[in-house]
Amino acid sequence: MGELFAELARDETPDGLVTLRRRWEPSREVDVYEVKLGDEWLMSSLFTTGEVELARLGLAVVEGDDLDVVVGGLGLGYTAGAVLDDDRVASMLVVDAVAAVIGWHDDGLLPEVPDLGADARTRLVHGDFFALAASEDGFDPDRPGRRFDAILVDIDHTPRHHLSPANATFYTPDGLRGLQRHLAADGVFALWSDDPPDDDFMAVLDAAFDTADAHVVAFRNFYTGGESTNTVYVAR
Repeated sequence: MGELFAELARDETPDGLVTLRRRWEPSREVDVYEVKLGDEWLMSSLFTTGEVELARLGLAVVEGDDLDVVVGGLGLGYTAGAVLDDDRVASMLVVDAVAAVIGWHDDGLLPEVPDLGADARTRLVHGDFFALAASEDGFDPDRPGRRFDAILVDIDHTPRHHLSPANATFYTPDGLRGLQRHLAADGVFALWSDDPPDDDFMAVLDAAFDTADAHVVAFRNFYTGGESTNTVYVAR
């Protein structure tokens, strides 16, 4: 058994204090890694099905090989790790607005997740995903205007519940059309949400993309003894 609780890292950001914690979970007999922003829970290594399914469902509808992928939001790294499990992926940029989060991975503070830096296909980019999505130059600072086969996003809690009010414009038809300039032909956009499928957001996706689907991802909740769900939206 490890320590009952330890705060591994903390950093002040424009949106509040971000912390990385490790605690012992006796019901599962595992160390659990958790990320908080202020008083908000962002991610736990105890529940990662939705993050993995974001990568799996998004890439499942991308055709071809030698895929170039952007992941918006690094967090604990489960979405990025699942992207690398797809042998068709040639490159992956992971964009995170908090330099300290990138540092957690570089410093090896997360032994339970894949070592992203050990895979030559990976680059971790410090930047505001939403600002880069709205820009002409896009996500790759070395190749302005570069297009990608898939853009997978797990940053805000839901299309309605944002970590920053400034993110709201992304979840509009105009905001998502702006994202499209960074997608290759037949490229795919996928988004994780903590809420059930949202009909209003589906209408936004339908206005911006040719096709869109909402996938309900179910997983066992060890605390409630029942089942919880996330939603993964996939549009192209």
